[in-house]
Amino acid sequence: MTEVEMSLLSTLIELDEKVRSMATANPKPNLLPLFSRLDQLASQLPPGTDPDLVHYMARKSYEKAKFLLEGRKAENKKGSCGR
Repeated sequence: MTEVEMSLLSTLIELDEKVRSMATANPKPNLLPLFSRLDQLASQLPPGTDPDLVHYMARKSYEKAKFLLEGRKAENKKGSCGR
């Protein structure tokens, strides 16, 4: 896993944790910085990166990207695009 992929996974995990806490969090967490960070990291993915990861990040399919990076690709449900 590249440094960018490790940073992506870390940020995706942080996003997942904050989203899960939203129901009880007061004040609600600001997710915009995380979305900006994910966009920034996605733009840094090097050539040769798994095309599925590039696709998931471009489509903002963050859970699918997280599963792929965690080695849980089989848990991803196919979307309307076939991936």
